[in-house]
Amino acid sequence: MGHWLERNIIEPGKLPLLLALTAFVLTFLITRVVTRMIRAGKGPFGNVSAGGVHVHHVVPGVVLTVLGGFGAVASTRHGFGSAAFAVVFGIGAGLVLDEFALILHLDDVYWTEAGRKSVEVVVLTAALVGLVLCGFVPFGVNDLDEDELQDRGSVIVSVAVNFVFSLLALAKGKARTAIFGVIVPLIALVGAIRLARPGSPWAKRVYGRRPRARARSTLRAYHHDRRWAGPSRTVQDWIGGRPNEPVRALEHR
Repeated sequence: MGHWLERNIIEPGKLPLLLALTAFVLTFLITRVVTRMIRAGKGPFGNVSAGGVHVHHVVPGVVLTVLGGFGAVASTRHGFGSAAFAVVFGIGAGLVLDEFALILHLDDVYWTEAGRKSVEVVVLTAALVGLVLCGFVPFGVNDLDEDELQDRGSVIVSVAVNFVFSLLALAKGKARTAIFGVIVPLIALVGAIRLARPGSPWAKRVYGRRPRARARSTLRAYHHDRRWAGPSRTVQDWIGGRPNEPVRALEHR
């Protein structure tokens, strides 16, 4: 284990990235545990207020992210400074993205259905950083030997083609596939070939006069959502907590 860590993490200068990712994930998990305890009225924790204003943890998160980011830029890839600032940045990023939905909606939607976006973004970010840590680089240009590195043309073509595949997947309404496809080329290719989701820019433009393709797209999206919506919600509830039930307006008689 020590030899693997030295060869694959420390020697290539990836230790700060590993520390940042670890701090990011742990901060998110600890924050969710604390907020769930506050929500349930358990433990010594409570909301922080200043002058009657509720201070969300995204505020210290922004401060730590800025501090850690600038500190990491000013540091070298090796040494205590880069490792320390990487941890600070990871903690700040965890606090910020835990309230991503609040930033997106400019409203306190932490325990609502819209708040699930925060969990999705955190999981997606951790997965992407994990892929980069394992050796994948954007646009799929990995493990090139010296001759291939000298062949600038092939590298540029590989980047351009995979970028086009990712854009096609995004146009077909498959944002997650497009993002992961930037790292892993095969994923982008699959997303570009398969049918677009209903309501996506591609479906509106290409399937407008093709009722059979539009019907197939709708049916496939229905089966996909029906199959994965339940497990996805279960995992999100387990990680981030179950959102509040929507308040229904009372009917006036």
